[in-house]
Amino acid sequence: MTLLRSWRTRAALVLAVVGPGFITANVDNDAGGIATYSVAGAQFGYSLLWTMIPITIALVIVQEMSSRMGAVTGKGLSDLIREEFGLRATFLLMLALFVTNFFNIVAEFAGVASSFELFGVSKYIVVPLSALVVWGIVVHGTYSSVEKVFLSASAFYVAYIVSGVLAHPDWRAAALSTVTRPESAGFRNYGYVSMVIGLAGTTIAPWMQFYLQASIVEKGVTVRQYRASRLDVIVGCLFAAVVAWFIVVACAATLHSIGKYDIESGADAAQALRPLAGEYAYLLFAAGLFNASLFAASILPISTAYAVCEGLGLESGLDKRFDEAPAFYWLYTGLIVFGAGVVLVPRFPLLRAMVASQVANGVLLPFVLVFVLLLINDRELMNGHTNTRWYNIVSWFTVGTMIALTIAMLIAQTRG
Repeated sequence: MTLLRSWRTRAALVLAVVGPGFITANVDNDAGGIATYSVAGAQFGYSLLWTMIPITIALVIVQEMSSRMGAVTGKGLSDLIREEFGLRATFLLMLALFVTNFFNIVAEFAGVASSFELFGVSKYIVVPLSALVVWGIVVHGTYSSVEKVFLSASAFYVAYIVSGVLAHPDWRAAALSTVTRPESAGFRNYGYVSMVIGLAGTTIAPWMQFYLQASIVEKGVTVRQYRASRLDVIVGCLFAAVVAWFIVVACAATLHSIGKYDIESGADAAQALRPLAGEYAYLLFAAGLFNASLFAASILPISTAYAVCEGLGLESGLDKRFDEAPAFYWLYTGLIVFGAGVVLVPRFPLLRAMVASQVANGVLLPFVLVFVLLLINDRELMNGHTNTRWYNIVSWFTVGTMIALTIAMLIAQTRG
């Protein structure tokens, strides 16, 4: 009985803190991420699946540090940067984050538009309706109710796993490619290297650290509950990686096998899957793209509003009413209105918006990661919960690798 009661207590604790880590990791499989994974599978088959393991490790390490910092300090990342590095550095970082996230929000609404265009529905109908739904859920909800909606949206990513199974891949080849060291010949191929960089660069976005830490704080997770919260982060990262793996596998098993390499987006991949994997795989892939885009279009404005308001010392939070945190809600509203509005401009280049959002992420990411590592190793701030020596070695190596790959991605995308 005592053992059973102990397990019930642990399960209750995990359920109490689950949410921020799982949601944040899965939102990263947004329109830009889905496009990147789809193109990787279509162009290179199973040969890039080996990247999933180091990518997952990098994601877990960075997310765990942000989550731990929120639980220990009880403050958001912007708050800590302002207190430790001054208002000037915070203002410049918030300005860069605002511009970067605006590009990302435009890209998500572009994903919403392209997913419904597969079914012949005009973007002039679906984008305004989606923006209204996103706004209503957040402005008229509480943190608890909004989190439940986001967890439901996270679960819908199972659609990509099912579509991958329906594609009837070569499971043995896929498994071997995941755990086998890549052949050095591939790295002499410019396109192959660029895709490796793209896969790494789309994994960790600057907004993720701000949103996760702010969510941990608003949910009220403390050091005492942190072990359960860390499990939430790890499970979320693993699930996001599995979804990404199946997207690559689905496109490798179908598009790559017939030599159809010329896709540029998740919508292209869904359309191409239709005659190859069947109607159900097509519908699931397209529905997954819509869900991912709408999900990210909800989270990104929240992340931006959290970061900017915390950085400037203004009230923020989903549990506050509009009149209690007007700057937070007006900023959230403005980002949605203008983000959706840009996509409605006639002949708007949807694909270029997605590429621009990835470039903007790449410019800002190194600065955010360095701030995170400097803060997490401040003994006074972290009250004994700093990184261990080995964790620091792995963390700095991971961050250094991400910075190098991000810079390489920028150079590759600048060259076209």
